[in-house]
Amino acid sequence: MSITREQTQSTKRVVVALSGGVDSSVAALLLKQEGYNVECLYMKNWEEDDTDGYCADEAEVEDAMRVSDTLGVPLNTVNLSTTYWDKVFSVFLDEYAAGRTPNPDILCNQEVKFRAFADHVTQGTSAALVAPFIATGHYAQLTLRNDRYLLRKGRDSSKDQSYFLHTLDQGQLARTLFPLGDLHKSDVRRRANEAGLPTHDKKDSTGICFVGERPFRSFLQRYLPSQTGEIQDLKGRILGTHSGVFYYTLGQRQGLGIGGRKDATDLPWYVVDKNIETNTLTVVQGHHHPALLSSRVDAVKVHWISGVAPTPPYQCMAKTRYRQADQPCTITSLTETACTVSFDQPQRAVTPGQSMVFYHGDVCLGGGIIDRTS
Repeated sequence: MSITREQTQSTKRVVVALSGGVDSSVAALLLKQEGYNVECLYMKNWEEDDTDGYCADEAEVEDAMRVSDTLGVPLNTVNLSTTYWDKVFSVFLDEYAAGRTPNPDILCNQEVKFRAFADHVTQGTSAALVAPFIATGHYAQLTLRNDRYLLRKGRDSSKDQSYFLHTLDQGQLARTLFPLGDLHKSDVRRRANEAGLPTHDKKDSTGICFVGERPFRSFLQRYLPSQTGEIQDLKGRILGTHSGVFYYTLGQRQGLGIGGRKDATDLPWYVVDKNIETNTLTVVQGHHHPALLSSRVDAVKVHWISGVAPTPPYQCMAKTRYRQADQPCTITSLTETACTVSFDQPQRAVTPGQSMVFYHGDVCLGGGIIDRTS
């Protein structure tokens, strides 16, 4: 387990954010096996209106109840849907409307799971819930070194979630436990099965954080109505039409509907630019077209987990999207809230609105929101 802090018996009380999935279920299991006084809390963060016949919350609550019954630990619920809407989903919509591609999971961790939820637990008025620690099912590790908490990658490189946690600060990390940090996913499922947890073979959730899995474009159209516009190439030639530039992301290939043109090669088309003012989508042919590559990236809202920024020029590793391998780079300039990064090798489809996250070895240093590329 990724628990490196000495605990006294009086502080071994922890509230687990139980989602109804296998990861949080095993997090609760492991903490109980470690001797912690475990309680679970289910967050309701999305108010369903059933307009599309989709409702995940009821099934997730049922699974959370079955897990808590199996473990013999209490389960409570808290409704944070207003916080989620104000702090996460409204920002998500504003970013899409501005032509950027946000990552709601990062903002959800920052504003809901590790702020509103943690405050509810560690600073709440209910004596039945107040505890010094929260725990989640994230694949990440914590190490205390020189009086500072280091956020480290999870041992399972295919499941590491430090990227989504790069906005956390020392105060948030000090009250958090990540029991799954040194486990592989296969180990988690095995332990769940051995303990008889009903979630042991449950499919991993995808989709928008707390909104769930649903057809993304049709869901987004409920909040950002379609606006038909032109698809053009770099020379300004009209190739087709789209239903709204905010439904597309840089580097996207699917859903363009412009293949098989006589005046073009057989190479696939990719989105390379979105112009909100003219409602124009610009595309190019070829996966490695130069227009899709960037060597310099400017980021804003930069945050350093240690609370101390490095001194540029600073060489480290970075990734501009979750599934990307760490890439060597140099932070060439830095202000209190922004930075400029030069990558050793050009990066493909670096997307404004996404996060650029920095690493030194397996330690996550922090990151920022991608603003511009060149």
